[in-house]
Amino acid sequence: MKTTVEETLLSAIRTIPDYPKPGILFRDITTLLGNARAFRRAVDELVHPYAGTKIDKIAGIEARGFILGGAIAHQLSAGFIPIRKKGKLPHDTVRVAYSLEYGVDEMEMHRDAVQPGEKVILVDDLIATGGTAGGACRLLTQMGADIVAACFVIDLPDLGGRAKLEALGVEVRTLIAYEGH
Repeated sequence: MKTTVEETLLSAIRTIPDYPKPGILFRDITTLLGNARAFRRAVDELVHPYAGTKIDKIAGIEARGFILGGAIAHQLSAGFIPIRKKGKLPHDTVRVAYSLEYGVDEMEMHRDAVQPGEKVILVDDLIATGGTAGGACRLLTQMGADIVAACFVIDLPDLGGRAKLEALGVEVRTLIAYEGH
């Protein structure tokens, strides 16, 4: 029996209650990453709409966006841009502050990671409030990137992140959604 992409992904993601704080249902994709079939289906579904399109770079948000983004960059024959927490990159960087679901932080990327006009897809495992992804979009556009889309395996629609990115003019692609958070 053939399963849908949604069924495959939902069955491969572990939910951890009360992490990182009481009342939160944490969607853990490490089980999806460890499941060869589910991982392949997720990457294929994120790549498919852009196959045959000129994409220069994939920007992955630390840490799970690195795993997904690396696989997507390989499939699209694109370069990869790591977007990291501050202080982790060794060369000249640009930095932005952003809001997290649980506080505030800063992220950065190398100043020379993207050239003006390059077509970039932003990738992470999950979109919640949109604070991290919005910060990454600000970094990329500050350096002149043309953001083609922001792609995520999971959307938590009740937290409004997708709408925030779409309000910035960014196309958002997600594979599954969990109502509530």
